[in-house]
Amino acid sequence: MPFPRRALAVLCAAAVAVVATPALSSAAVNPYERGPAPTVASLEAATGPFAIESVTVARAEVSGFGGGTVYHPTDTSAGSFGAVAIVPGFSASQSGVAWLGPRLASQGFVVFTIDTTGSYDQADSRGAQLLAALDYLTTSSAVRTQIDPDRLAVAGHSMGGGGALVAARTRPSLRAALPLAPWHGTKTWPEVRAATLIVGADNDLIAPVGSNAEAFYVGLTGAPEKAYLELDDAGHWAPTANQNPLVAKYSVAWLKRFLDEDTRYERFLCPAPAGPGIQEYRDTCPHV
Repeated sequence: MPFPRRALAVLCAAAVAVVATPALSSAAVNPYERGPAPTVASLEAATGPFAIESVTVARAEVSGFGGGTVYHPTDTSAGSFGAVAIVPGFSASQSGVAWLGPRLASQGFVVFTIDTTGSYDQADSRGAQLLAALDYLTTSSAVRTQIDPDRLAVAGHSMGGGGALVAARTRPSLRAALPLAPWHGTKTWPEVRAATLIVGADNDLIAPVGSNAEAFYVGLTGAPEKAYLELDDAGHWAPTANQNPLVAKYSVAWLKRFLDEDTRYERFLCPAPAGPGIQEYRDTCPHV
């Protein structure tokens, strides 16, 4: 029986449409993608593809934390950005984590490096101050319209890293957390739902990894995604060193993957990274 002409015409038209219609861009599939496709070189570069500006926030302008510096991309044509607040460790000022501000912001994030209300504030207080900083960013800051309030993250060093875990436990809606050489008296964190990358240092004598970073990774029993990066031949202050290449590389990849849901960065996290400077890396690969 001959194929009906009408049916044949419909099939031919459909075939032409398929050929003529361009494939959906990855940005259309994921509206949160920001910036070009990543490479090893782009992850390890001192600055990312976005031009940035900084805004100083005076202590007197805010409540609940000690002010800080906001770093943000100048080009918002692609849409809003995810945001991350970063707090320093015990007795330190924001200068200890300041290098992460432009490093992360130039990759397409709004970053707030903060000072605390007191330099000796404990980890729980630092966690509350991280949340106060995020609330300020999203409701009162000069860049609030650039931020997607549903894509927020926290980070911190030492007792500030413990504070990042506290913040994630307090506010389960946070998308990601980056505790760097973290310290806290609590070792288990079943309430944390944020995708959490913990960075430890094998020679850390202030927050030994066995009772802190590594224990926290094991204790994140409720986090759907988590990873543990242990720096080789490194001490407690390694994450505060200017442009620490491994901390920067994997912080960017982690935030891109889980704050921006950008699967282009998956290959830098799974399978588990290895090589110079990495003593150990554990993960929950493959990521969902």
